[in-house]
Amino acid sequence: MHTKVSAKKLFLIDAIGALVSAFFLGVVLSGLQEKIGIPKHILYLLAILPVFFAIYSFSCYFFLREKQRFFLKGIAILNLMYCFLTIGLLFFHNRNLTWLGWTYFVVELIILFVLIRIELKASTSDVIK
Repeated sequence: MHTKVSAKKLFLIDAIGALVSAFFLGVVLSGLQEKIGIPKHILYLLAILPVFFAIYSFSCYFFLREKQRFFLKGIAILNLMYCFLTIGLLFFHNRNLTWLGWTYFVVELIILFVLIRIELKASTSDVIK
């Protein structure tokens, strides 16, 4: 069974997910920094980027009427770049990263890769205008 998700819904899902990531990284994980193993300034960097992604996605959700494919592909590419940045930082801080840190980031990356795949698939679909 193939479920079609509109670009508008994907922008909303992306925006809410970005805000959740920003909250966890900037508030929850930074408060547990010793148990995560990544410096606070890195967690704050990883938290601020999703705030901008949320603004982008909310803007597309509320205001975009045309070129949805283009902007959907744009957020998918931004999310992919964020994943690569995160992976790079994880390996750079590998020595200090705890099992709890690895668990959080692996789960976040899996969720992001699934979302990216859906966004890219939808951005090439004939269903979206």
